[in-house]
Amino acid sequence: MATTTTTSTVSPGPARPLDDRVPKNSLTTNRGGFWFVLPFLVVYALFTIIPVLYGLGMSFFDVSLAGKPAQFVGVDNYAELLGDSQVWRTLGHTLLFTVMSTIPLVVVALGMALLVQSGVRGQWLWRFSFFAPFLLPVATVVLIWQWLFQNDLGFINNTLAQWGLPTVGWLTDPNVALLSTVIITVWWTVGFNFLLYLSALQAIPESIYEAAAIDGAGPFRRLVSMTLPLLSRTTGLVVILQVLASLKVFDQIYILWAGGTGGPEGAAAPILQYVYDSGFVNYRLGYASAISYFFFLLIIAVSLGQLWLTNRRSANRKGQ
Repeated sequence: MATTTTTSTVSPGPARPLDDRVPKNSLTTNRGGFWFVLPFLVVYALFTIIPVLYGLGMSFFDVSLAGKPAQFVGVDNYAELLGDSQVWRTLGHTLLFTVMSTIPLVVVALGMALLVQSGVRGQWLWRFSFFAPFLLPVATVVLIWQWLFQNDLGFINNTLAQWGLPTVGWLTDPNVALLSTVIITVWWTVGFNFLLYLSALQAIPESIYEAAAIDGAGPFRRLVSMTLPLLSRTTGLVVILQVLASLKVFDQIYILWAGGTGGPEGAAAPILQYVYDSGFVNYRLGYASAISYFFFLLIIAVSLGQLWLTNRRSANRKGQ
């Protein structure tokens, strides 16, 4: 007896409109996310956006802490700062400090990362030693180095004297004041750049070095031809972050020379200290705001210039 099998075909129903597929509570979900973000937006507006806009408006007024009424002066504050020799002098100190500190903070950090990555014994101790100073507050760092830099009782000058070398007026010689600040800053902040480089080195596959070793490349050739090019993005990031941080130098210089003198004869005074002195020592808040926004525009220009160079180098590498 033959068996007949019947296959029934179920036709799909009509496609639902796209609006029906969207969850009904999507709008409610977006509103819920907005309420979560709202506290941050309120705090950010109160402590960042509003003060920035208020300071920008203040730069067009003659505002004094002495209590006299504010007077609108237009762009007079900006015109005055362009002819103020102290503005350009402190700006020169800031730019020189940036150059002097950025180079060792990149080179030393890279060397420290290569040392740890090379497999030297006691890696945990090296990592802790290199990064620990970065965790110290600026006041502690300055107090340590004030003792080290003392002319008569300081450890560094005593060591130089024992070796028969001339001592240095680290805190009293105008020609050395900026260098002293650079030494303190490098010792204090190099640990952060060290971690960035170490993370980048650990992300490089070991197979690349093994293949290069098979081809006969020695350690120096692998460093120059492989490691440094592979770290180019990290180096660009470190340089950008360090330049921006060095341009904003203030704390260590202000505390190192108590009273905010900026070193002997003001030889290390940065532009941010002049902003502080103009606003809170000379009571000229409007003029201090104008200097701040002038310096802010300079930082933006430097940042855009660095970003353009980084993008151009990346485009050239892709083109090759």
